[in-house]
This record gives sequence, C-alpha cells and structure tokens, in this order.
Amino acid sequence: MKEIEDIIRAYKASRQSGKKVALATVVHVEGSSYRRPGARMLVTEDGEMTGAISGGCLEGDALRRALLAIIQQQNKLVTYDTTDEDDAKIGVQLGCNGIVHILFEPIDPDAPHNAIRLLEQVLEKREDAVLVTLFRLNQAAQQPGTCLRYSGNTFSGSLEDGELKTTIMNDVLEVFSTRQGIVKQYGEEKPALHGFVELLKPPVSLIIAGAGNDAMPLVEIARIQGWHTTVVDGRPLYATPARFPGAGRVIVSKAKEVLDKVTIDERTVFVLMTHNYNYDLALLELLLQKEVTYIGTLGPKTKLERMLDELAAKGITVSEEDRARIHGPVGLDIGAETAEEIALSVTAEIKSVLSERTGIPLRDKSGPIHTL
Repeated sequence: MKEIEDIIRAYKASRQSGKKVALATVVHVEGSSYRRPGARMLVTEDGEMTGAISGGCLEGDALRRALLAIIQQQNKLVTYDTTDEDDAKIGVQLGCNGIVHILFEPIDPDAPHNAIRLLEQVLEKREDAVLVTLFRLNQAAQQPGTCLRYSGNTFSGSLEDGELKTTIMNDVLEVFSTRQGIVKQYGEEKPALHGFVELLKPPVSLIIAGAGNDAMPLVEIARIQGWHTTVVDGRPLYATPARFPGAGRVIVSKAKEVLDKVTIDERTVFVLMTHNYNYDLALLELLLQKEVTYIGTLGPKTKLERMLDELAAKGITVSEEDRARIHGPVGLDIGAETAEEIALSVTAEIKSVLSERTGIPLRDKSGPIHTL
C-alpha cells in the first residue's frame, strides 16, 4: 500500500505543477518476475517516476512507453518476454524467465473515475477494497483500463451497466470473500478481454507500547515499509513527536487507557516493549479481550510465562487461540542483538504472520515465491 500512497502524493504534486502523467500497472505475469500483478509506477511527462514495475530492468523502456501513452492519450498494453535471453526489444538480458504484461494509462484529471481517483478512494478509509483493471493481451487492441472499485459495500467506476459488469461484480465479491485476487478472461470475443481483479488491504497499523530508544529503529523500519505507526507510553519525557518523527501518532497514556485512544482492526498489531512489567501486563490483559491478530512481547519467554500465570491467577483464561496470537519472545530467530537488528526481526515476523507465511528461507520453498 505504500507504493500507492507514494503514487498519489506524486500525482497531486504533478497536478500542482501542471504535468501530465501516466500510470503503469503490472496486470498479468506468466512465469517468474521481480514484481507481481498490482505493482505500479507513475510517470510524468518530464520523466519523473514513482513506484516500480520491476527491479529496474524494465523501467527505462517503460518510461518511453508511458510518454507515448501520454502523448497519444490512449491506454496501451506492452508485453515484456524476459525468457528471451537475447532480449532484443529491451536491450538487456533479464533472466527472470517470465512474461510480464504492463498496462499504461494516461490520467485525465477531469475524468471522475480515472485510475488515480479510484486508488484515492481505496485509501479514504481503513478497509479492504477490490480494484478491477480490464485489458487485452493483443497490444494493438483497445485497452479499457482500471474501471471499477469495491469497498464498504459500494461500487464506483466507469464500467457501464450490462452483463459484463454483473459478471465482474460477482467476481469482485468472490475475491473480497476469498481474499485472493484473480486474472480472468471474460467472454469469447477476439481479442479476448481479461480482468485483473485485485484485493487491496489497508497498511499495517503498528502500535508500539514503549517509547524507549530501542523503539526508534522499529518506528523507522515500519515507516520505510509504509506502515502506520503509533507510539504509546506513560512517560511524557519519552513519548514525544520529536523523538519519533516517523510515527503517525505519539500518545502519552496509562496502560488501562491505551485501547480507548487507538482504533483496532484486522491489520492492527501490537508490540509491548515498555520495559515496565506492570504496564505490559495490564495492556496484555486488555488486548486478550480484543480481536488482535498479533501481540508481540519483548523479553525472555520466562517473562511472558510469568505474565500469563498472573493472569490465570486472576481468573483470566488464556485459550490456545490466545496463545497463538501472542509472540514472545517477539521476532524471528535471526541472531538479532542490536536494537536495529531486533526491529528487523520483529517486523519480519509481523509480515510473515499477516501474510500467513512461515518465514523459512526462500531456497527451501518447493513452490513459487509469490502468489497473486
């Protein structure tokens, strides 16, 4: 989601300076590629690029394609065959062993449902959304582009009413339910019409209980990833915006009042690292009463066991499901020692939990790295 936020900021800046822009979107991949469907890049008419559609190997040619789309004011699809080691079209040997289809859409700021406006609508609220982009693999064919958004039980976009829209809307609801995007062919016409039906989730909301120096690199790493971070602590001398410029919010609060000051949804995670045992214990007790996917506790396992024993002594039952939500000691086992290394370990574990991945080395995976 950070990439989309960066693109929208860049688009607003281009509007202020009167620059024309195009949006490049990876809509379909066959085989392997550095980026998957949903990767985006904004290109201005003077060559500024925000976001990425590859590891840098396609951006040079994509810049030329985007400028052509801006000049002609037409959506264009370009296919890059990275399985071709000669790669005469691009001029470099990519070696990714995949075919990448990228849609270029010049953005008309006066169009009420242009691709950027639909992305803006996705970010207006912290809720899951589905975005539909229609394209044809025949590069000479008309390319409909980004045309439909669904979130909050409402649809918006430029797709006209009819059988096609009804079919796509049903697929949108299915993607929203299954939490898995799809690329699907619609109809039997030639060239075939395809739709990239994409699930977009809100940024991670990281609540860090603890404003010590060791929380600083955790805030910074979270910021780099585009997470929305809140730092909370009971000590006003520690919990200050000046100490945590990368945090969206810094709150001074007693433990029992923290949950009254933050919003919790399915993408909200907590890390308890105040180095104040009673503060962490009080907050853990409150969090166990909420549907929080991830609760990390800094410190040795004996500390967590002690807290759970004290909760049990108070008559608070900690179920197996609750134990699965609590990650203590927090983080992945990467041999972390410094605050920066611990922050890396913690954010990696949070990402793996939210993505429902194991965190094993990629070389040990038997299947593909990415899924749609």
